[in-house]
Amino acid sequence: MSSPQHVLTAEHLRVGFRRRRRDPLFWALDDVSLAVPRGKTHGLVGESGSGKSTLAKAALGLLPVNEGRIRIADVEVTGTRSPDRRRLARHMQAVFQDATGSLNPSHTVGRSLAEPLLAQGRHDRSEVADAVRTGLERVGLDASAASRLPRHFSGGQRQRICIARALMTEPELLVCDEAVSALDLSVRAQVLNLLMDLQDESGLSYLFISHDMNVVERMCHDVTVLYRGQVMETGPTSAVTKTPAHPYTRALLLAAPVADPTRQVARRQLAVSQATSAAPAVIDQAAGCPYAVRCPFARAECATSRPTLRPVGSGVSVACHRYPEWRTEAAPINKEQS
Repeated sequence: MSSPQHVLTAEHLRVGFRRRRRDPLFWALDDVSLAVPRGKTHGLVGESGSGKSTLAKAALGLLPVNEGRIRIADVEVTGTRSPDRRRLARHMQAVFQDATGSLNPSHTVGRSLAEPLLAQGRHDRSEVADAVRTGLERVGLDASAASRLPRHFSGGQRQRICIARALMTEPELLVCDEAVSALDLSVRAQVLNLLMDLQDESGLSYLFISHDMNVVERMCHDVTVLYRGQVMETGPTSAVTKTPAHPYTRALLLAAPVADPTRQVARRQLAVSQATSAAPAVIDQAAGCPYAVRCPFARAECATSRPTLRPVGSGVSVACHRYPEWRTEAAPINKEQS
C-alpha cells in the first residue's frame, strides 16, 4: 500500500487501551489502513469515539501503536524516537478544534508563529520576522497581528493563526482534527475555502477529520468511515456520499443538516425510524460487526461474524455482510431519489 505518491500511509493499525491495569485491551483502532496522496484530502469521518482522533495522534507520534505501521513521506515512523520525530515535523503538522487552547494566551501571535522555526534551528531574527509576516498574510491576516495577543482575535481568526503556525515549516501534510467544527457556519465556510486555496497554491495534503458528512463531501477527495475503531466503508467521497454501501454511512448522511426545512424534517423522521427499527440483539463485539446492534438491516450473521472489508466497485470497499441486499430494504434518503 505504501508509495512515494502518498505523503501518509497507515497499514493495519491497532491501538489499544486498558481502562484498568488488569482489564483486556480495548481496541480504539482495529486493523485500520488508509493512505493520503500528495496534494489530496483524505477524510476520516465517524461519531465521537469512533477512533478518528486516536488515528491522528498515532500518526503524529502522540500515541504508541500496538500493531501495524505508519509511513510519512515514505519513511517508516512507527516507534520513532522523539528527536527523529522532530526532524519529521517539517513533513507533517496539525490543526486542532480548540484554537484558543492551542495558542499560549501570554504569547504574541508573532512569537507563537516563530516557535516552529526556532525549533527547527532557524534563529536569524529578520528571517524569522519575514516568515511570520508572510505566514499571516498567507491566511488572510494583516502582518500587524504579530504584535497582538490571541484574545484580541475572533474564533475564526484564531483558527487562521493556528493554520499559519502549522504552515511555518512548509509541511507536506496537515492533520486537521475537527478544525472547523467549533466555528459558526459562515466562518466555517471561509476557513474551508482558505484550506482549499492553500492546497491549490502549494499542493498541500490533508488528513481531514470530521463528524460532519457535509463538510467531508465538500473538502475530501476520498473518505474512510470509522465506527468503534473499525473501517465500515472507504472510497472516493463522491461515490460514498451518493450511494453509501454501508448502513452506518447512510446514518451519517441522514444526520447531516440540509438547507431545505422540508427535507430536513423528512431526514430526521427517517433517522428516528431507522434507529427505532434496529434489532436489539446482543452481539459479541469481538466476533460480530460492531454496528449490528444499531443496524436496522442486521441479521444473525452480522451478530456472530465480523465482515471483511471488500471492494464493491467504483473504488469503494465496504465491511458489510448484507451489501448490496440491504439497499433494497432502505427508504431513499431524499424524496427525489428513486
